[in-house]
Amino acid sequence: MKVAIIFGSKSDTEKMKGAANALAEFGIEYKAFILSAHRVPEKLMEVLHNVEKEGFECIIAGAGLAAHLPGVIASHTVLPVIGVPINAALNGLDSLLAIVQMPKSIPVATVGINNSYNAGMLAVQILSLKYPEIKEKLIQYRVEMKEKFIKDNEEGVEF
Repeated sequence: MKVAIIFGSKSDTEKMKGAANALAEFGIEYKAFILSAHRVPEKLMEVLHNVEKEGFECIIAGAGLAAHLPGVIASHTVLPVIGVPINAALNGLDSLLAIVQMPKSIPVATVGINNSYNAGMLAVQILSLKYPEIKEKLIQYRVEMKEKFIKDNEEGVEF
């Protein structure tokens, strides 16, 4: 099981690291690429072809400004694409709207602005449908998350 993480600019590396962190927590292999739908479209198509050929099962794509990358990727593959809007202008609202407003029949699942960790978690959920061991890890993760939340907050809050 493998996930591709693709984003359009080296400056987005820190913002996209959350996706890698989430996947690593569940032992899911990933490979990250810096590719631009506008600056190197031919290279993007080559990488997408290889991603499909190499058995990747999901793509996480981060983009800011015009934010075309996730949609362009979705138009060239039937793999699930998860878009991460990146705050580059207009507080990321422009990126969010560009990614979420895909035309009918070419969807891109979209998470919150700069929330690549949730994109990684959504990829985990998608893969858990096929891989029982990932589903079990995800169930255990949720149990531990709830227990930690309750423990951290059972004493109340002091101001």
